[in-house]
Amino acid sequence: MENSNYNPEIIGNRDVAGSMSKTFIANVFSWMGVALAITAVVSYLFGTNADYMSILINESGRGLSGFGYLVMFAPLGFVFAMSLGWQRWSSSVILALFLAYSVVMGISLSFIFLIYTKSAIYATFGVAAGMFGTMALLGYTTQTDLTKLGSLLMMALIGIIIASIVNMFIGSSGMDYIISFLGVIIFTGLTAYDVQKLKRIGEGVEFGTEATSKLAMMGALNLYLDFINLFLFLLRLFGGRRN
Repeated sequence: MENSNYNPEIIGNRDVAGSMSKTFIANVFSWMGVALAITAVVSYLFGTNADYMSILINESGRGLSGFGYLVMFAPLGFVFAMSLGWQRWSSSVILALFLAYSVVMGISLSFIFLIYTKSAIYATFGVAAGMFGTMALLGYTTQTDLTKLGSLLMMALIGIIIASIVNMFIGSSGMDYIISFLGVIIFTGLTAYDVQKLKRIGEGVEFGTEATSKLAMMGALNLYLDFINLFLFLLRLFGGRRN
């Protein structure tokens, strides 16, 4: 008896979409990996070199220099610029901005070496990598639609951003702990959501086009931010501070 559900054309289209999605996701993770590697190397170089660190701290040693303030806030400017201008700019410009952003972010993150021990930083990085990889795999393989979960997590993210701003004035250690705990949950979930979203985007793109290249780099930016934030929230929760 003929199987009415068998349609070679549909199956062929699914195979093509699946292949395109795998290629697209591979490109996304490749760019993310490059950016993370740059950030890690730059952060280590600045964080462990007193001469480099002196550029970021004023002469009294009690506050940031002008350049130090610049690198603290510049990453936010890069993210806004890329998010708002990626459709107008070429893939070469997006790539240049992304790589420059990863360098500046590395300089900005170098301050963690003044706050936490090296062993705590390395251990937390490993834990964050494991959690990120697990949730990325879950997001790629699950058949459950994570769209609603993503919307809830984005609203929760806005909530902890507001709470963090408020806590800057209150200075509550209890609130800081709660924010960090929720931050880990939010960015763990967002990792799965973003990977699933990128997988679906990859199923509909045309390989080798300018638009696809830009989408891959913007997807890499999203996952990069998921990982960095997950790492920082874990570090705030479990990192061993220097005495």
